[in-house]
Amino acid sequence: MANAVLYLKAEQNAEVMEAHVCVKDIASVYCADKAVCAKAKSLKVHQFHEKEKKRQVISVLKVIELIERECPGVSVENIGENATLIELINVNRHKGPLQWLKMVFVAAISFFGTGFTIMAFHNDISINKIFSRIYELIMGYPADGYSILEVSYSIGLAVGIILFFNHIGGRRITKDPTPIEVEMRIYETDVNKALIETADREGKTIDVS
Repeated sequence: MANAVLYLKAEQNAEVMEAHVCVKDIASVYCADKAVCAKAKSLKVHQFHEKEKKRQVISVLKVIELIERECPGVSVENIGENATLIELINVNRHKGPLQWLKMVFVAAISFFGTGFTIMAFHNDISINKIFSRIYELIMGYPADGYSILEVSYSIGLAVGIILFFNHIGGRRITKDPTPIEVEMRIYETDVNKALIETADREGKTIDVS
């Protein structure tokens, strides 16, 4: 165990389902000495209590202090985040009909909200008049009802939305992340950073003594 080097890659955010939180729950651990690695992974870094907040921020220095205390002679190298946001998740909370109702409600809001936005935009620019004018300029006479322009535009709009969101039903067109996924990752990162910085400013971070 002497002179062993242990590499610690802490995550920015870790969701746990057990109140007993170990090093392996919040970070990836590697050490050439398998015994040291196993012992470090099993060390308890936090214990959620009944009335405690389900979100806690723990400094990586606290984790390093714990590992070096319990594993004498081991040198810890952190190659990850400086602090980890730990969140205790209640799995049963996300089950049942209420969750399905929430999903249906969000889907309906997204569908009808998007449809209303598109219609409002088309109404603002008077797209029907634009299509009628273009048709008359090209054909030399006004269109009698809807023309090929409206049909082509509707098909193109649907194809454009599918390509932009990179999904057809439940299937992904390419392996690239969708714009929504990219924005969600950016949003999650910003929220995690804000929570970590807020906890640090308020002195609520679980840190070394």
